[in-house]
Amino acid sequence: MNALAETGRVFTLAAQVARMSFTTRPQVRETVEQFWFIASVTILPAALVSIPFGAVIALQVGSLTRQLGAESFTGAASVLAIVQQASPLVTALLVAGAGGSAICADLGARTIREEMDAMEVMGISPVQRLVVPRVHAAMGVAVLLNGLVSTVGVVGGYFFNVIMQNGTPGAYLASFSALAHLPDLWVSEIKALIFGFIAGVVAANRGISAKGGPKGVGDAVNQSVVLAFLLLFFVNLVITAIYLRVVPPKGA
Repeated sequence: MNALAETGRVFTLAAQVARMSFTTRPQVRETVEQFWFIASVTILPAALVSIPFGAVIALQVGSLTRQLGAESFTGAASVLAIVQQASPLVTALLVAGAGGSAICADLGARTIREEMDAMEVMGISPVQRLVVPRVHAAMGVAVLLNGLVSTVGVVGGYFFNVIMQNGTPGAYLASFSALAHLPDLWVSEIKALIFGFIAGVVAANRGISAKGGPKGVGDAVNQSVVLAFLLLFFVNLVITAIYLRVVPPKGA
């Protein structure tokens, strides 16, 4: 019953955020401040994490294509793996882990200090004033981080494939047009946008539901990170399955 109640609260908050995004006045200043804060704690880790991700994918794909005698498609296969899967997942983990935990801790601290109740007494909606800007900021940062991780991952994969596996730069770049196409990038950005929304909503829900003082806030942060990770991986599976059904792969 507790799990069902928690699921209902998450969906209710998500519906409120979606509705208020179009029906209420945007909190521009709060959104910009939260955007800058989330970006400041995620940009450097994203860049550092994307390098080994791109390297591992490039090395593994390069080894596999060499065994199959298809070295000319190493570049396209690596880029598809990085752009479609690795980049959105890295972005989701960082936004949910670093940004989401900060959102949950901030809202949780406000909740145990009864600031949320005080806002409601004054006729101010905490969701519209505090939650919506943070969710919008998480979505914006997720989209930009996805582009950063994709770029750094592809460049890192190119370096490791060409330098460490003696690949051909021309073949690595020319194979892009053989298997990759523009919808691959669009689905990656859409994933990042949805992941940012989910991470922000889950973190905000746990924050405004925090109880039990500072210890309750810490527990809420841990729960929000774990729950967000589970939801993000599940949603990634669903989106990938739908995309592969709707958009046919490009033939060689």
